Amino acid sequence: MKNLKNKILLIAFLILGISGVTSAQLFRSTSKVGTTAAEFLKINPGGRAVGMGGALTAIGSDLYSIYYNPAGIAVSTSAAQVTFNHANWLAGMSYDFAAGSLYLDGLGTLFSAITIFQVPEEKVRTFQHPEGDGRVWDANSLALSIGFARQLTDRFSIGFNAKYIYESIWHSSASSFAFDFGTLYKTPFNGLTIGASISNFGSTMRLDGRDIQFNYDPNGDINSGPNNIPSKYTTDDFELPLSFRIGFAMDVVKTRFVRFTAAVDAVHPNDNSEYLNTGAELAYNENFFVRVGYKSLFMNNAEGGLTYGAGLKYQLTGVFKIYIDYGFADYGRLNNVQFFDIGLIF
Repeated sequence: MKNLKNKILLIAFLILGISGVTSAQLFRSTSKVGTTAAEFLKINPGGRAVGMGGALTAIGSDLYSIYYNPAGIAVSTSAAQVTFNHANWLAGMSYDFAAGSLYLDGLGTLFSAITIFQVPEEKVRTFQHPEGDGRVWDANSLALSIGFARQLTDRFSIGFNAKYIYESIWHSSASSFAFDFGTLYKTPFNGLTIGASISNFGSTMRLDGRDIQFNYDPNGDINSGPNNIPSKYTTDDFELPLSFRIGFAMDVVKTRFVRFTAAVDAVHPNDNSEYLNTGAELAYNENFFVRVGYKSLFMNNAEGGLTYGAGLKYQLTGVFKIYIDYGFADYGRLNNVQFFDIGLIF
């Protein structure tokens, strides 16, 4: 009983410590929508997570915990996992996420991930050439991460993730470094799990490149004074989309063949109002899965809403398992997005 109390106190202190460090950036009276860089980092990957409304902070062993709570992968019993996720995002853009993990006996779990977000090529249009001047532009975003997670006890896990972030538009770009931190605790009460994480805690991003460079004539007269002085526009620094999550998950029903899990996440971003993600998963024999959820509940002017999905896990051999997940997310007036992912478990 004493050990249990100590663990609960430890988790409370960790959560308070994380929130205290970030309170200056998180707790704001205005929403600040559209004031952060690297917005692609806010896209939730994974068909399972999407189908459950993004409520994955307290659900461990899933490889997509790398995004939601890096401590979650520490409770996986698999020697290794790999996964790939693709989604045709809004307005013809594309989103891809790939990750892998490796369990090191006696040490913990090492993992890595890559996220790629692409805007298709468009014609460069000007006042003189509204139909295009023969050039094209595009935009790309990239995040590379590597992290480590470990079970400190049979109930308590921690994890962290370091990432490099890069964004480019036409001939200009910006980059940054950030960290994710997470904790996961499985209580003795009916398998109730509590998770907490902070994502994208890092440096600001500033756009630079030849697109903001120009030649300047101070007096506007080409016949006098200095002419064609190399100059460039000054761009601002923008924060990353920092967010703090705390989640709860429980196996409400768990028998030999049937499992029903319910989960809820409370999310506090630095550029919007607080909101909830809720989700549920019904599993049969841990091979067939049906999911439903609701995302961005209570967020101001949110377009997110109902989500659902399904999954299949199949034992290929005595060593390999393959899983396929599908997730559907309704974005209201912005239409919908469908996520597909495939993975291998060793």
